[in-house]
Amino acid sequence: MKKKKLDIIYEDKELLVVNKPAKQLTIATNKQENNTLYHEVYEYVHQKHKKNRIFIVHRLDRDTSGIVVFAKNEKIKHLLQEHWNELAVTREYMAIVDGVIKEKGIIKSYLKETKTLRTYSTTKKDGKLAITEYEPITYHHNQTLLKIHIKTGRKNQIRVHMQDLGHPILGDKKYGNGKDPFHRMALIANKLELIHPVTHQKLVFETRLPKIFQNN
Repeated sequence: MKKKKLDIIYEDKELLVVNKPAKQLTIATNKQENNTLYHEVYEYVHQKHKKNRIFIVHRLDRDTSGIVVFAKNEKIKHLLQEHWNELAVTREYMAIVDGVIKEKGIIKSYLKETKTLRTYSTTKKDGKLAITEYEPITYHHNQTLLKIHIKTGRKNQIRVHMQDLGHPILGDKKYGNGKDPFHRMALIANKLELIHPVTHQKLVFETRLPKIFQNN
């Protein structure tokens, strides 16, 4: 099977922005070290020069596709991570959820994680604050295509909040309801507006929407 070419959205001296496919880990785990997005990006920069380095700034869930930002040096990595909420001014996702949603809204909760690594919402402030805005684009066949903006970047945030809303993301095996019409989780990080940590220029990254989002 031919290896798929790395889908690069943007590159300069400090940053590398790529489009991660669904069903690929962002970084290695104890069970899988190779075939991750990080591994592919490392090979790409290492082929250019063996002393090149690459650093992960943030990650997406394995089953979520879309935009991931890497830094080419440690200083840029720390700048972005420490000021991510200010520099990443817009983080837009598209999702197809079960059921019909006709009005936009905001979900706010505090997220905690169980010992089995399952995230859940609580009203108690001992969790991490998570804020998700959603807006319906189209709905039919008891499905709704949502545009989602996150104000915080917590683990599994969108997936948990859609479950809380009673409209889980289709194909979500962890927080869904078993419906998987697309044979993948219907969630993509499709747009990111980022203030460059060095030039302070606002960069807008967008990725192509897979057919499942275009047909809804």
